[in-house]
Amino acid sequence: MSKEKLYSEDHIWVLYEDNIAVIGLSDYAQKQLGTLAFINLPEVGEKYQIGDVFGDVESIKTVSDLICPVDGEVVEVNESLIDNPENIDDTEASWLIKVCINSRPENLMDEAAYREKVVQL
Repeated sequence: MSKEKLYSEDHIWVLYEDNIAVIGLSDYAQKQLGTLAFINLPEVGEKYQIGDVFGDVESIKTVSDLICPVDGEVVEVNESLIDNPENIDDTEASWLIKVCINSRPENLMDEAAYREKVVQL
């Protein structure tokens, strides 16, 4: 199985581990936000559909909603980021949530397509 990171239009990355979607905030979004002061994440067991708001991030500049790129149930939350939101800049280690999914959405972009999109912004 490929460990390719996919991206949503809302600057969220998804990495699949079997039926688990590991979800994080893209480098582009992090750079736009600047240093994070606060992260609000859901509780384990909460269910989301594509497009639902599952939390938010707050920086000195703004507050931004986190938009879920998959359908499923939260099975794990990165509690360390709640206490230390400034540590989010290590994107591999700083996933936000893990969601158990039944199917994979087809609207996510590969890295090349995502890079092309953010260059246009």
